[in-house]
Amino acid sequence: MLNLFGCNQAEQPETAAFTTATTGDAPLSEAQTEKLNQQTQRDTIQKTEAEWKKILTPEQFYVLRQKGTEPAFKNKYNANKAKGIYYCAACHNPVFSSETKFDSGTGWPSFWKPIANYRIREVKDRTDGMVRTEVLCARCGGHLGHVFDDGPKPTGLRYCLNSAALDFVAKK
Repeated sequence: MLNLFGCNQAEQPETAAFTTATTGDAPLSEAQTEKLNQQTQRDTIQKTEAEWKKILTPEQFYVLRQKGTEPAFKNKYNANKAKGIYYCAACHNPVFSSETKFDSGTGWPSFWKPIANYRIREVKDRTDGMVRTEVLCARCGGHLGHVFDDGPKPTGLRYCLNSAALDFVAKK
C-alpha cells in the first residue's frame, strides 16, 4: 500500500477514536487497565531538557524531546524485518512488537497496535495546520510519532513512528 501522505496525513476528524485496550490477544478489564495506567504514572521518568540532552543523541533529542520527524526511507527500522521488541529510546519502555509491524509504504516503521495501550499515550496534535493524533511514550513523554486510521486489519490503525525514537532488541 502506498500512502503519499506519510506521517503528514490529511486532517483527522476530531472524534476519531484511537484506542487499543489489549495486551497480546487478551483484552484487559477496566480494573486491569486502570491498575496498569496507575503503575505507568508512578513509574514516570522526568528529566530536565539538559539531562535529556546528555543521554540522547542529537537526532534522538530532536525527535523525542522536540517532536521532530526523521527523513522517510532514510531511517534505521523502516526495512527491519527481524523479530523482536521496539523500546522507547529514551527510557527503554517496551512499546511495539515486530509481530504487529507492517510495510506501510510511507518510509517510516509502522505498526497496527502497541504492545499494550498503557505503554503509550495518544494526544491531539494541532501543529502544521492539521489535526492528528500524536503517540507519546507513557513513561517519559517522548514523542514517538503519530497514529492514523488507514492501517490494516484487525485494528485499521497505522502507528507511524520515528526510528530515532526507538531501540530494537531482537528475539534470541
